[in-house]
Amino acid sequence: MANHKSALKRIRRNEAVRLRNRYQHKTTRNAIKKLRSETDKKKANALLPSVISMIDKLAKRNIIHDNKAANLKSKLTKSVAAL
Repeated sequence: MANHKSALKRIRRNEAVRLRNRYQHKTTRNAIKKLRSETDKKKANALLPSVISMIDKLAKRNIIHDNKAANLKSKLTKSVAAL
């Protein structure tokens, strides 16, 4: 068990941050799945910028790697363009 007040606070904060990261990551994954399953080009084009923004935010906060973000954005853009 932690011996210092600051260590106890850090444990609480780490858990809060972990839960927030999990929520944001899962929300983004669901948005990606929704975009991939979209068959209407107009709807997909409308959805793409928001999904790309979500991916960029995850990369900025180091929840996912920058290269993974770039690969996801590239693949999603190609799939929407192919509709």
